[in-house]
Amino acid sequence: MTTSAEKPAATAEQVEAAWNDNKLAQVLYHDWEAATYDEKWSISYDERCVTYARDRFTDVAGDQGWPYGKSLEIGAGTGFFTLNLKLAGVMDEAHVTDLSPGMVEAAKKNAKTLGFAIEGRVADAEKLPYDDDTFDLVIGHAVIHHIPDVELAFREMLRVLKPGGRFVICGEPTRYGDFIARRLSRLTWWATTNVTKLPALSGWRRPQAELDESSRAAALEAVVDLHTFDPDTLARMATRAGAVEVKTVTEELTAAWLGWPIRTFEAAVPEQKLGFGWRMFAYKSWLQLSKVDKVLANVVPDELYYNVSITGVAPVRGGGVGKE
Repeated sequence: MTTSAEKPAATAEQVEAAWNDNKLAQVLYHDWEAATYDEKWSISYDERCVTYARDRFTDVAGDQGWPYGKSLEIGAGTGFFTLNLKLAGVMDEAHVTDLSPGMVEAAKKNAKTLGFAIEGRVADAEKLPYDDDTFDLVIGHAVIHHIPDVELAFREMLRVLKPGGRFVICGEPTRYGDFIARRLSRLTWWATTNVTKLPALSGWRRPQAELDESSRAAALEAVVDLHTFDPDTLARMATRAGAVEVKTVTEELTAAWLGWPIRTFEAAVPEQKLGFGWRMFAYKSWLQLSKVDKVLANVVPDELYYNVSITGVAPVRGGGVGKE
């Protein structure tokens, strides 16, 4: 297992420069996160995460046209979305890109472990290094909120898609959902780090150096998280970029209210204190609340949910409409 001490360290000069150069900040932050990202977010490549990724995809885009012949992921990170969707049978040939070299290497390593061969490139989603009409599918998960010019990124997705090809972007934060989640996280961090100062609970406190490192990471994360979205506004942005058949769905209301404090608590206490039983409690609780959230969607406005997903189709040249 890679420890935080083994993470690549940015120089003080790089960190200083990153505050005024967002794309440098993106590279530094995600390179730093690459070694332990899967562990941090409980990412795996098994039935649990295959089901999660597949359900996210089908909720917004359905399951017609599988497998897509050639897929590209923007901001792929360690490969979570592409690799789990490939395991689910969504695509045949997989390509991944990320602004972070560390993330691209992590994705390729994960693919190799699973027995896949994927193509990976370091690339900016605002200027993709591919020819027009190259891919049948473009995907992303929790990525466009990092991109300075989201509409330009949509234009690039549509450019590299074949006519009738589809993009599917999932897991993006909504404006109100993110507002609530961040405040719950801050409250959890404050409560946990203060309560564990008590002598009787000192064994539940991470070493101060690790807590300080987490605080620095959170500060840099605030720099790289550029946007939150209103679902309707996001749909209009994709339409302006040229997409047709645009659709959004939202998910996670009460599940996010539980999930974010759990993640924050896990970051604040020693890992060995939280065993298999805790992980199963967290996962099953999230599943049950996700079911509740689907029912509440009938009465709760979509902009209050934490995540928004969006799909659209590249128009057929000459003004036609892309195929389903």
